[in-house]
Amino acid sequence: MEPVNKDTTNEKIASFYLSELEQCIAFLDSISTFQKAEERIAFYKKARKHFKTMEPIMAAIDKNNFKSLNAPNILQVQEEDLTDVKIRNPFGFQVIEELLHEDEGGAEVLQNAITVTSNRLKLLQSNTHVQLKDYHLIWLIRDQILRTAATGITGFDSPVLGQALTESRYTTQTLITLLELCKDKFRTVQIYEDLRASFKNGIAALNADFDTFDRYSFIKNYTDPQLKLLVKTQEDWKVNFPFEMAVSNTATSFFGANTLNVLYFSDYKSDTLHLKQKEAFGKALFNDKSLSRNKDMACASCHLEAKAFTDGRKTFDARQVRNSPTLTYSAYQQSFFMDGRAGSLEGQVVGVAENHNEFNLPMDSIVGRVLKNPAYKTAIDSLYGSKRMDFNIRHAIASYVRSLNAFNSKLDRNIQGVETSLTAEEKQGFNLFMGKAACATCHFPPLFNGTVPPHYNDTEVELLGVPEKKDTINAMISDDLGRYNVFKTFQRKHFFKTPTVRNSEVTGPYMHNGVYDTLEEVVDFYNRGGGKGIGIHEEFQTLPFDALDLSKAEQESIVAFMKTLTDADFVEK
Repeated sequence: MEPVNKDTTNEKIASFYLSELEQCIAFLDSISTFQKAEERIAFYKKARKHFKTMEPIMAAIDKNNFKSLNAPNILQVQEEDLTDVKIRNPFGFQVIEELLHEDEGGAEVLQNAITVTSNRLKLLQSNTHVQLKDYHLIWLIRDQILRTAATGITGFDSPVLGQALTESRYTTQTLITLLELCKDKFRTVQIYEDLRASFKNGIAALNADFDTFDRYSFIKNYTDPQLKLLVKTQEDWKVNFPFEMAVSNTATSFFGANTLNVLYFSDYKSDTLHLKQKEAFGKALFNDKSLSRNKDMACASCHLEAKAFTDGRKTFDARQVRNSPTLTYSAYQQSFFMDGRAGSLEGQVVGVAENHNEFNLPMDSIVGRVLKNPAYKTAIDSLYGSKRMDFNIRHAIASYVRSLNAFNSKLDRNIQGVETSLTAEEKQGFNLFMGKAACATCHFPPLFNGTVPPHYNDTEVELLGVPEKKDTINAMISDDLGRYNVFKTFQRKHFFKTPTVRNSEVTGPYMHNGVYDTLEEVVDFYNRGGGKGIGIHEEFQTLPFDALDLSKAEQESIVAFMKTLTDADFVEK
């Protein structure tokens, strides 16, 4: 077989991409030439179609611009430190989509959004360089497979028109186009044909009603088989990956235990020697009360293993203002604590140590206590062999926390095909969670937390309008200002990090202040429209709807689904 000309393949991909980009710009610029709303929306849809057709390539070659152009219509706040806080108005397709459906009077705002978006696209047009090696192509295809499953079919970026499934067909068609452009790379034609057929059949399955679409079956029948075929493809192409990204290079299931690389979320990827022993050492420290000033509190005091590392209380005691969150799956985040004030699990340990209402003991004193324990000193000397005693202790505890991710819940086992035990109600709950109820637009699968797939570079914070008490008549927002307390950014008052829904069956009470005792109460809060639905009016609330209008049976099925996310160790026998 003749060797594939990589430059020719890149040239063909670039030609396809630039053609779509040119058409996208042309339709976008044409919106303003029409006066009637339906005509403007028609041309927006055409521009959006070409944008989504470009999505797999743009997201691979220019992640930041893709993110900006596809961002939700929510104020953008970047907080690096107290002297570097940037607040920007969003732009891009979601902003235009919402403006096109607003009442008359916003013509100037709409035109500005179109102009800014068009100018950014034109900038990309003049600065596009497609240089994709084989491993880049595999990453590109894998990311889009997962993007479709995690955000595409949920309606994450089609807030008003509800074109999520149609747009997912556009992006999948691009994967077919890319496969065809790369056909000569395949040594085994059957792999090419199987993968192409899976994409084609997936497109047919996506031709469905948004509210009734069976997302569970789509992931089982298309997402996971495509991931398996992609691993066969990279083996067939003899691809050598230079490193691992957030998603494993050998991922074969969206809900697999090894699909995500937990060390991708750590700043200390090189500290993996003797990792199992470090986890065991960290577990001992985690359960040791001698690390607190009065020797009466350990990490395990607020994070009980039997309760999925929560404590079952609204707050640990009168000194605490926030509920103790689960530590399971907490490693898969880019920020820590409910307000995101720590950038790593190691940094979170410092926060607990120095908190006057927790350990209340500086790290140097904790180091002294640890070194007085002969077994601990031996462990540090043998496992780390360095003088960074403060860091070594924090890293050991963090390594233990990073191990608390079983991925063996009932849902995991069913999607992976290990068993077929999901009830019709549980499947309906999954489909509602992932679609009509819009839960997955903030709690992204498979982690069901706020870390955004498929690149997992950002962990989102949200303003829900959580009340101080269970009151739907005279509700008052909780007085905890959340993220605001970190940088004093006015636009971040009452914002909190999106937690995982995994193990939520056993981690109540819920919300940052433990205001709700049951999952049924939590679902009712969202169904009413969050704070807005109970009379709490916050300008920057981030929930996408005023109310969900879910029936009682639909709410019950969502709760039933959430209980399928309980890891096997925490299920009552």
